[in-house]
Amino acid sequence: MSRLKRARQIVLLIAVLLVMAVVGTSIVAISVVRQSFPETGGELQIEGLTSSVTVNRDDRGIPSIYADNANDLFRAQGFVSAQDRFFEMDLRRHVTAGRLSEMVGSSSVDTDKVIRTMGWRRVAEQELPKLAPETRQYLQAYADGVNAYIKQAGSPEKMSLEYTVLARRNPNYRVEPWTPVDSLAWLKAMAWDLRGDYKDELARAQLSRTTRSLKQINLLYPPYPVDRNLPILSAQDWQPAAEADQAASAEPAALEQLRSADGNTAVTSALASVEAVPALLGRGDGIGSNSWVVSGSRTTTGKPLLANDPHLALSIPGIWGQVNLQCRTVSPACPFRVSGFTFSGLPGVVIGHNDKVAWGMTNLGPDVTDFFLEQVTGDAYLRDGANTPLVQRKEVIKVAGGADVPITVRSTVHGPILSDVVPDIDTAGDRSVVRGAAQSNRYAVSLAWTALTPGTTADAIFALNKAGNWSDFRKAAALFSVPSQNLVYADTAGHIGYQAPGKIPVRRSSTPGAPPGFWPAPGWDSQWDWKGYVPFDDLPQTFDPAEGFIVTANQAVTASQTPFLTSEWDYGFRAQRIRTLLAATPKVSPETMTQIQGDSRNTYAPGLVERLLSVQVDDFTAQAQRLLRDWDGSQPNDKSRDSASAAYYNAVWKYLLEFTFDELPPDIAPDGGSRWMVVMEQLLKDPKNDWWDDKTTPGVTEGSGEILKRALVEARLDLARELGKVPATWRWGRLHQLDLKHQVMGADGVPSLVQSLFNRVDIELGGGNSIVNANSWNASKPGYDVTSGPSMRMVVDLGNLDASRWVNSTGQSGHTYDDHYSDQVDAWAANETFPWPFSQTAVRDASADELTLVPPRPATTP
Repeated sequence: MSRLKRARQIVLLIAVLLVMAVVGTSIVAISVVRQSFPETGGELQIEGLTSSVTVNRDDRGIPSIYADNANDLFRAQGFVSAQDRFFEMDLRRHVTAGRLSEMVGSSSVDTDKVIRTMGWRRVAEQELPKLAPETRQYLQAYADGVNAYIKQAGSPEKMSLEYTVLARRNPNYRVEPWTPVDSLAWLKAMAWDLRGDYKDELARAQLSRTTRSLKQINLLYPPYPVDRNLPILSAQDWQPAAEADQAASAEPAALEQLRSADGNTAVTSALASVEAVPALLGRGDGIGSNSWVVSGSRTTTGKPLLANDPHLALSIPGIWGQVNLQCRTVSPACPFRVSGFTFSGLPGVVIGHNDKVAWGMTNLGPDVTDFFLEQVTGDAYLRDGANTPLVQRKEVIKVAGGADVPITVRSTVHGPILSDVVPDIDTAGDRSVVRGAAQSNRYAVSLAWTALTPGTTADAIFALNKAGNWSDFRKAAALFSVPSQNLVYADTAGHIGYQAPGKIPVRRSSTPGAPPGFWPAPGWDSQWDWKGYVPFDDLPQTFDPAEGFIVTANQAVTASQTPFLTSEWDYGFRAQRIRTLLAATPKVSPETMTQIQGDSRNTYAPGLVERLLSVQVDDFTAQAQRLLRDWDGSQPNDKSRDSASAAYYNAVWKYLLEFTFDELPPDIAPDGGSRWMVVMEQLLKDPKNDWWDDKTTPGVTEGSGEILKRALVEARLDLARELGKVPATWRWGRLHQLDLKHQVMGADGVPSLVQSLFNRVDIELGGGNSIVNANSWNASKPGYDVTSGPSMRMVVDLGNLDASRWVNSTGQSGHTYDDHYSDQVDAWAANETFPWPFSQTAVRDASADELTLVPPRPATTP
């Protein structure tokens, strides 16, 4: 055989071997990825079931579960939830227990410290025995279903691909059984991200140490514009029982101490602690929601229509799962026929409808947290002139691949001391004088928060799921402790309504003209303690208002300050735009409801544009400035002129805020949301206000004209670099993109190859801050990337529930490369929705797979 022929054979053999290796590797990789995918057909035996349960899944993998009794229904929901998203459930329970470091290593120690200090899981443990017996029964049934899945799966690698990746760092990880407390603890995460006025209270305390006067600080927190952007309820819809008598002092009682080096360090430490908690649902101006309901007298169907799209952090898998829970025969023993959106790890439906009523939620954002400046000496703190022992406990944080981290949690009568979590407090500076005597102490900051006392929100979820009328709905709302939400209501009988629920503290005011809770309070004086909670019957509500529709989009609930809910609403641009669109439509159709959800008009922009067009600029900048002429504020993602105009406007807005508020610390710099729109509007009426002056230019005092021009010029240069020199070719969507990231595998620091397995990136979106299609971005951060948005959309047709529509932001599955991991993303991005079958006939017609869950069969003897 010739050498050439032999060489050719060797090359051919190597090629065959390489192909076989690639094919073999691919087969192994596919096998590893697919081994955790759920079984969706055939029959499975599930421990604890008393009768068979049917699980129909549609083309998007959304389950409809049919059972004969409530325990079997929730046991099956637990099993199916674990099939789809067990890793997400496991991750959430580790976060809420302050045990994330056990999964992912030392990078999460700071997060664990803060959550252990607040004691989320400890509160959930206290909450469980206080819930209604049937609630505890449903939670246990759900947990039993999850544990049946864990037992069947056998090992973490067969539950999710994430465990296979994590095993390289944490090979000894074992999955623990699920418990009802694991479900309840997630409600604390919801309450944390959706609470109101926590960061601003600390931010004001930080600013009080600067050279800015209280007047200048107060300019950054303007009152809600009730005449321009209407509250949820008019005076005709709801009247408070009586105006409250708010006592007040001459100035913030703790201001002198806040301005001290020691007090300021404590506040800075507390703020750092708060920021260490990951945004589980989201935070910032974009974290809100739209929800509105229209009476049948104003709809094309003759029955109410209800829309909802909660604005939360966007990740993959998304926040929500979709489910349809049905008792085959509705009875007192099995009262559920409900469908909608829920959280993985939590039984029941959080937002949706049953066969009689529908409900939606937006964040009410009440002020349910207060920070107290505490005078701590050793193991005691000052309280009404006497030293009171701190309550202390030891915690140990276990770290995957690292040493245990012990911490000591200290608490006062107000709550846990958050400033302890950041060690800088130990090196704080000066001492201060209190009650005329020098104190050998250091200041600390404690947190009072309504969610740190046991509540009944879990009871409320099941009560909502069973509600058959307005009276039932209000009884359910009365159980809704935290997070406090605007609840909108509609029923098949034709009624609509609104109810504000939740535990809202009653406290005294801090200063004349300022609302309660505006500043951290002096913890050493009990007169500043909470005085209880607003009675449920005093909270705003309305039923069948004359206007024929109710709009909630995080704006003020009423023009009245009684009862006091918060001072820091969303400033209402989204809400007013929805109201305008509804009022202009004589008969609202389901299609109109969906169109409104996708509205991209920036209603604030035209007023600012008028000022921007009056500024004289150079020819190069003027090429972009002309884009703003005849622009109506629309911010679409397309190749239209409007999209180019939106790109330039948002760049100008970003730089205008940066140049105006350049002295603010980065952690409290303007995010560009609705509050800053009102702030800027007021400042433009005062062109010589001190905020306009650039302190880095000594000897020169800038006014509004100079800052407006600088913003126009810099935005032109920025977009020329980013999008090209020709303004007409610019497109908002090229700047304004969403990266859907996995919370663990998609995070910074993870190898890019692993990230690419789990993330879905570069999704171009329209909309923006304070726009109905609220794909928000943060003006204080580099770029224009989307930080939050509509986490789902739904429109419920109370005239024909099967005609309702819904869409999720990602997909039903938590398994990457499963067909349903991201199969709703494109429709969601385009503001398209899918059919939402509810009746048994509609579900059967839409069914793509059917799984039967049955009780275990007795073992046969040989």
